[in-house]
This record gives sequence, structure tokens and C-alpha cells, in this order.
Amino acid sequence: MTRTPRTSKVLNAMFSPVIRGYADPATAWDKAVAQVEQDAGLRDRAFADDLGRVVTSYAEEPRILPLGWTIGLGQVKDRYANRLRILRMVEEHPEIVGEPITDPVFVLGLPRTATTLAHRVLAASPAHRGPAMWEMLHTGYEDPSTAKREIKRLDQGQALMGVFAPALKHIHPTGAAQAEESLMLLPHGPFWQYMFGPMPSYGAWYAGRGAAELAGDYEYLKLGLQALQFGRERKRWILKYPGHLNDMTTIKQVFPDATFVWTHRDPASVLGSTCSMVETLWSTYQTDPSPQDIGRFVLEKMTAMVDNALEARLSLPPSSIVDVPYHKLSADPHTEVPRLYTAIGATWTESDAAQLDRVVTKPAGTRKHEYDIDHYALPPNQVEEAFAAYLGLLRNFDELDAEPTAEL
Repeated sequence: MTRTPRTSKVLNAMFSPVIRGYADPATAWDKAVAQVEQDAGLRDRAFADDLGRVVTSYAEEPRILPLGWTIGLGQVKDRYANRLRILRMVEEHPEIVGEPITDPVFVLGLPRTATTLAHRVLAASPAHRGPAMWEMLHTGYEDPSTAKREIKRLDQGQALMGVFAPALKHIHPTGAAQAEESLMLLPHGPFWQYMFGPMPSYGAWYAGRGAAELAGDYEYLKLGLQALQFGRERKRWILKYPGHLNDMTTIKQVFPDATFVWTHRDPASVLGSTCSMVETLWSTYQTDPSPQDIGRFVLEKMTAMVDNALEARLSLPPSSIVDVPYHKLSADPHTEVPRLYTAIGATWTESDAAQLDRVVTKPAGTRKHEYDIDHYALPPNQVEEAFAAYLGLLRNFDELDAEPTAEL
């Protein structure tokens, strides 16, 4: 089975002779950095050098696709441009760093556990705000014309991604104006590997960073939120990214009054779906990635996430963690979502109730996500053994045999 569509293969074959930046990634990144700094009239070389590790590590992937390289380089370049955009805002308005980020909610959990649903239904409340994709990638002052331009540009980019990864719109439907994952305001994390490939040198570099560097990533996330909040009505931030499971203790240091909404689901169900999503993503950036490699990668990353979160849970205030069982949520969202609002100290209103069905309903034309865990060489006994401690926790509060009424 291949996730690389014929159109993508033809385009990569056509452009392969002229797209060769991955042969000298350091030079390609230097040129990208110089262009960004010239346009911004500003620089942050330490930030740029660290981002360059993403670029050079991706270039080491043996199956790299020429157009995948171009898209990937552009995404990393845009992160640096946004960094300088935020720094320019702070230079012009130093009071931005005093903006209070009060009682933020971090939705986290293994991938494919309804984190997206929990995030979007919470962010849809008039009292809340979930950062949209476009404003995390192009952070700036409130400006309707800029918003319109960037939403159009990014939606066009998403449409282009549909040529290279047509299954993605069924796995994770999104749009530039929608609330999206806060990884878009984080400079570093395993999300780069989930997108591009295993990238072992980047993984080793990231794992070797200290507590101060990790805290710096979240300080930057906070600064991005402060910039987005500046000059606008203050609302409660609703953030989401499965990888926040790795960093709960650090998040609590940077955001002392944070609440964690932890979605749960049987890992055996989660693994196959996540592997399918990773295969779809990797196929944009490399030729026919190995299903066995994907299975090993996903199992390693997901067990590490759960282990880190279980350890953090021991030291965090119990009141700061709200557990949301997938099976209960999918069986009766009209009961469980109001319960979630109460648990985080929010008020469930008629307005929230009226839009719940809209949030739960998938976009028109979206098909059911189909996958086969056997394709990724992950035997059930290996999965159960890897997640033994987590399964013990999960059985305490979820109904694993509940019949879902909605596919989340």
C-alpha cells in the first residue's frame, strides 16, 4: 500500500532535477534565514540556528522527496519569520510581556483520542478563545485585511497539501480560520518528526536539551499568546496538542494556573489510527515510508508520552487535571461536554448547547478514517504490555465497551 498519490510522484519526478537544496541543507537554510531577516529588518540568530537543526536533520532522511523538501523548508522558514514578527511587536509595545494569560486550558492526550473535539467545543464558547491556525503562523496586531489575506493563503496551501496527502482531510479536517494545535507556536518538539520522518539526529538533539531550554519553548508559546491578546478582548485561552503530555510539569511552571483536560482512549484503538495519520504525513515528505518503521516510531513516542504524563500526574495538584474518557464522550456527548465545562469552572450556556452538534459533525465529504494496525507490525500483546500502567488507570474511569453514537 502507498500513501504517495500518482500526481505527487509525477510532480516530484518533474522537479527532482532542479530542486536539490537538501544536498546542502546548511546553505539552503542560511539563504532562507538571510531572506527572512532582510524582510523583517531584525534577527535572532540563536533561534534561527536551533531551527536549522530541523532542516539539516530532515535532509538526512534517505527517501526525501524534492517537493516535500521545498514544502518542509518553507514551513520552518515561516516559523522564523513569525518569531521576528513577534519580536517586532514586543519592540514596538513592550507592555505585551505584561499581558496576563489567566487560567489557560491545555487539552492533551494520545493522538486520536478526541482531543480535537474537546478543544474545538471548548474554544467555541464566547467566553473562550482557541488560537486559529492563521494567527499562530502569522502573529500580529488585529487587522481584518491581514486576517483575510492569510486565511486565503493558508487555505490555498492546505488545498495544495491535499494533492500530496489526500487522506489528510478525512483524518484531521482543518482550516486556517479554525482553532488549531498550539504546536504552531512552539519552536521545537516531536511534532517535526511526526510530520517529516524519524529524523534521528533531531530527536537526539531535542532529547539532550535541558529543563531551561524546554521551559524556553513554553515561554515563547506564552509570548505568542500575549501578542495575540494585545489590544483585544481578554478571554480564557483553550490550547491543544497531544504532545503536551510530555511537558505537563514544565507547562505548570510557565502557566501556574493551567488546567489540563486529558482525553483517554484504549491505546490499541489509538495506535492504528495514529500510524495511519503518520504514514499519510510522511508520504508528503518522503517516498513510500516503511510501515514497520512507522509502527516502531509511533509506539516509542506514544509510550514515552504516557509514561511522562503518568509521572507528572503524581506531582501535580489533582484539581488541575480533568479526565475525559473517549468512550463515554462518544457515547453521550450531550451529557459529557456540559460535565467537562463544569469541571474546568466554565459555564455551560444555551449558546454552547446549540453549537455542540455543529462542532461534533464532521465536514461534508469527510469519510470514515480506515486503517489496519496489522499493516504496521504491532502485535496486540506488545501493545498491551507497553501500555500496562496506563490501561490500569484507564479502566478506573472509562467504559471501554460503551457504544459510540458519534465518530470523534
